[in-house]
Amino acid sequence: MKWWVIVVTVVLDQVSKWLVVAYLKDIGTFPVIEGVFHLHYLENRGAAFGLLQNQRLFFIITTVLIVGGILWYLIFNPQVNRLLTLSLSLVVGGAIGNFIDRMMFGYVVDFFDFQFWPVFNIADSAIVIGQALLIYYIFKGQPEQQAGEAS
Repeated sequence: MKWWVIVVTVVLDQVSKWLVVAYLKDIGTFPVIEGVFHLHYLENRGAAFGLLQNQRLFFIITTVLIVGGILWYLIFNPQVNRLLTLSLSLVVGGAIGNFIDRMMFGYVVDFFDFQFWPVFNIADSAIVIGQALLIYYIFKGQPEQQAGEAS
């Protein structure tokens, strides 16, 4: 499962960004629901919310370390809980999607614009969903352990 989640996340992210560059870059913004949701071409040279602008080397090193650590964990712990595997796979897929942009262009292409939130992309969404699932997993705990502790 983990490899499929990673590959599908990266492919969806990169295809969507290719379409945005091909069809939206010259337009800039396309209102889907005026004042609520727009498709908006943005070159983000920072992190989430535009933080740490122009710190490309930092992002490259950090991504390699984090993705490498998660992949190492997933490879050498094949019996990991499915929810944990899904959450970590989404984080890795999203990180790789944005990493490809940083390596190829020096910036990340963002395009989902809900007008009240910073512009983001599919990779960002995968990372956030993966982190939310990870937080849920951490607080919920492993059902197998809880059942074993009760007996």
